[in-house]
Amino acid sequence: MSLFTPLVWLLFIAPLLIIAHFKSEKSNLKYLVFFILYFLTDMYLEATGKQLINLDFLDLKFNWVGKFLSLILSLIIIFSVSKQERIKIGFTTQTNSKANLKFGLLVFFGFTFFDIIFKLILFPKGGTFDLQTILFQATMPGLTEEIFFRGISLWLLDKAFSPKWEYRGVKFGWGFVIVTLLFGALHGIILDQDFHLKFDIITIVYLTLISSFSVGILRTFSGNLIYSILGHNTINLINAVIRIL
Repeated sequence: MSLFTPLVWLLFIAPLLIIAHFKSEKSNLKYLVFFILYFLTDMYLEATGKQLINLDFLDLKFNWVGKFLSLILSLIIIFSVSKQERIKIGFTTQTNSKANLKFGLLVFFGFTFFDIIFKLILFPKGGTFDLQTILFQATMPGLTEEIFFRGISLWLLDKAFSPKWEYRGVKFGWGFVIVTLLFGALHGIILDQDFHLKFDIITIVYLTLISSFSVGILRTFSGNLIYSILGHNTINLINAVIRIL
């Protein structure tokens, strides 16, 4: 992956950022700048993690180092703000009402059931069991990506573009839309080292509308990151298991 790829991702969501600015009743561009700086810092930490800390002797198949660096960056930000702001980030054990939590879980499990059936039909089977794959998929992606996307990024974007929509007493706005699409873009758009752009529209649409949206609903209606982290890791673990059936 080219180090220019994160800039391509930002360009991809730029139209949404512009729309959010003009459609929001109140926008604070200072927090949009904070979001961009946080986004780029996290992306480059993950991309260069293996070069910054060489652990080749451990024969790691996945980007454990990059994910740990991402987690450290996120935790530094989380513990640098007030307890009230940490709650807004979702770094809390507090939960919204039982009715909202139930709604979030129903949406998530409904979309996940469809996702499982779809992947059982289309995913290649017959892979071999690999412990490192199971351990990684059951922990790091959900932990780091949920704190990044639906934790700090959503918090910063909600500060940049004040949420104006409400459903079942829960407020959400352009920040929700932006991080939902951005998650899909990160998995479907890659600029390689030779500057060839790989644009997988099917991956972007599917991950945005199925995985990212359902986990986002779970995060928003549960009121914390615990459920979305567990949900995200569940999806990844299911993907790994389906491939070895």
